[in-house]
Amino acid sequence: LYVDGSYYYSSYTDFIGFNIGIDAEFGTNGLPTDIQVYRYSANSKNEVKTQGFAIGLNYYVNDKIGISGNYSWNQLLKSDPDDPIIPAFNTPEHKFNLSFTGRNMKSSLGSGKNTWGYGVNYKWVQGFLFEGSPQFTGFVPTYDLVDAQVNYQVKSIRTTFKLGASNL
Repeated sequence: LYVDGSYYYSSYTDFIGFNIGIDAEFGTNGLPTDIQVYRYSANSKNEVKTQGFAIGLNYYVNDKIGISGNYSWNQLLKSDPDDPIIPAFNTPEHKFNLSFTGRNMKSSLGSGKNTWGYGVNYKWVQGFLFEGSPQFTGFVPTYDLVDAQVNYQVKSIRTTFKLGASNL
């Protein structure tokens, strides 16, 4: 069993972010007649902090089968919630992976040599606000997916053939 963990805490001064503004003209009836929305880069007047941790576990059942997983937590800390700077942290607060792998598996067909391998991975990511340019800003919903692959090793030519699929 292998365990790996980490924690980080970062503090930024003059953090570069974005301000959003609106320039509007109003008619005599009080309704807007012309609206211009804009965004410009600026430095935060306040200190911006982030923190997080990650833990990973790898367990090898034997020399052929492995089980692993990892979890991470990330958080943006703004010292002043009224700071107009949008920091574009673009990171989910919680996410994790679980994997199951096999290698050097014998085939009941053909030579019976240790030539086959496989891997299955499950990923879960909590929804988060993605802040890019104005046309690419929005909420990324929570999602999960499964990836899998099988491989075949041809030792005589030192080559491994892999076939896999993402988001099964």
